[in-house]
Amino acid sequence: MDDLAGRLRIKEWAVEDRPREKMLLKGISALSDAELLAILIGSGNSSETAVQLSQRILNSISNNLNALGKMSIKELMTFNGIGEARAITIAAAMELGRRRDVAEPLQRKSIRSSAQVYRLFHPLLCDLPYEECWIAMTGSSGKIIEKVKISQGGAGNAPVDMRLILKAAVNTLCSGLFLCHNHPSGNLQPSPQDDALTFRVEKAAQLLGFRLLDHVILSDNQYYSYADEGRLQVQSSGLNRQ
Repeated sequence: MDDLAGRLRIKEWAVEDRPREKMLLKGISALSDAELLAILIGSGNSSETAVQLSQRILNSISNNLNALGKMSIKELMTFNGIGEARAITIAAAMELGRRRDVAEPLQRKSIRSSAQVYRLFHPLLCDLPYEECWIAMTGSSGKIIEKVKISQGGAGNAPVDMRLILKAAVNTLCSGLFLCHNHPSGNLQPSPQDDALTFRVEKAAQLLGFRLLDHVILSDNQYYSYADEGRLQVQSSGLNRQ
C-alpha cells in the first residue's frame, strides 16, 4: 500500500485494500492483525484511519496479541479514537478468543503430561493479574472428567481450601487429579505455600484412593511441573513432558 493510500480514508482505498472487502475477497487469514483490529474499531480518528490507529495500538505493545489481551478498558481508552464502546468491543473479542481455546470438548480428551496440563489451563490463566488455582480430574483412562476453579486470590497468592479439592475429587470419583495455578509475576519458583499445598494434597489423595498426578505452575509462556522435577511419588505413572 503506497503513501497516498495511507492518507486516504478507508472508504477511498482500493476495494481489495479495505479490511472488510479484503476479507470477503481473500479470506480472513489474509488480513494482518492490524486489519482485523481495524474491523473491530470500525473507524479511526481525525488524523488516522482505523488501520493506522490499530497499527499504533499494536506497535505500543510490540505487536503482541497476548499483551493486547491484558490491556484494560482504561488503557485502551488512552488512544485517541478509542472510546469506551470501542475498548469494550476489543476486550470482548479477546475474551471470545480465550473462551474458544477452552470451549473444545475437553471431557473427551486424555491428559497425561505436564505440557498438556499447561495447554489446558493456559487460556484461562495466562492473562490474569491475580492468582487462581484450578484442578482437573481424570478417570482411570486419563480422560478429563471435569475441571474446577478452586480459589482466586491476589497478585502474590491464592489461598486454597484443601477441603474443596478433596470434595470435588470424591464427588467425581476420579482416579487422578492435576493441580494448576498461575504466577502473574512470571517467577515460576514454587513458594513454601505451593510446596505445602502440593504435599498435603498428595498425602490426602493417597488416603482417599486417587493420585495427585502433577502440580503445574504457569506463566505466559512457560511452566514448572512438580512431577517433571521429580518432587512427587508419581513418576511411575507414565507421565511425560510432551
